Amino acid sequence: MTDGLADDLEDQPYETASFASKYGLSDKLAKAMLIANGPSRRACDAAASTYLRYVALRREHPK
Repeated sequence: MTDGLADDLEDQPYETASFASKYGLSDKLAKAMLIANGPSRRACDAAASTYLRYVALRREHPK
């Protein structure tokens, strides 16, 4: 069974500040991700996770 409140929150778009804070992003980057992937929270979360993995890999293997 699903929680109706959780489903309702999942359907709501992120606020820029809360999304930026959740992933440690600048407001500018968070806003760009939200515009490109919103209003789906799942798509925004996936984009942020992918970006953070990319950044971590770049730090491990710089050019």
